[in-house]
Amino acid sequence: MKKSSNGRQPKRNGKAKSAAAGDVRIIGGQFKRRVVRFIDADGLRPTPDRLRETLFNWLLADIHGACVLDSCAGSGVLGFEALSRGAAHATFIEVNPAQSDMLRQSAEQLQLDTTAYQIIQGTAEQVLTQNQLTQRHFGVVFIDPPYAQDLWQPILTALITQSLINTDTLIYLEADKDLDGQLTELANTLNEGLSIQQPSNQATIGFDCLKQTKVGQVVAGLYQLSSS
Repeated sequence: MKKSSNGRQPKRNGKAKSAAAGDVRIIGGQFKRRVVRFIDADGLRPTPDRLRETLFNWLLADIHGACVLDSCAGSGVLGFEALSRGAAHATFIEVNPAQSDMLRQSAEQLQLDTTAYQIIQGTAEQVLTQNQLTQRHFGVVFIDPPYAQDLWQPILTALITQSLINTDTLIYLEADKDLDGQLTELANTLNEGLSIQQPSNQATIGFDCLKQTKVGQVVAGLYQLSSS
């Protein structure tokens, strides 16, 4: 639970009420206790400390030196947290123009080197398919879109079809319903499409669950692609 979205609208169709109506603290690493700010838009929901701590405990051995994608950035706290803990580069995608500006302000206030991040304003699905990225492969991906819109499936599909992730990539997903069942359905859909395009000698796509937790109604998990 993090953020604004990179869906077709800011989470739940809200509009910004002020330029900077909230803040959230980075909880670990170089920028521990530093604040990043976010606009007051309906549905903009920074990931709470408890869940964020769990996530970065999962990533403890993998975050240093990684190129990460915060695909539905909102406050950007997951991407900034990753940079704080040693990630080499973070790409932030955010649909809301005002929140995109806020991300730039946060990056400047943290005095990040401009080579360490990229901020792109737009929907995640469009950005991922339009070759706007400076990074062409990601080691860690955060996908936390508005729950009601189920946007994580098209975002994950775009990442796979554009070859932006592989079987080494760690994929963080967050939703308000069962993830494993939906991932099985998505894998089946992807494999059906691949079999039509390339009927023979095509690897089968699947998803391996490495970690999973539930906080209230929120289900969060860490996954990797599998192929056979």
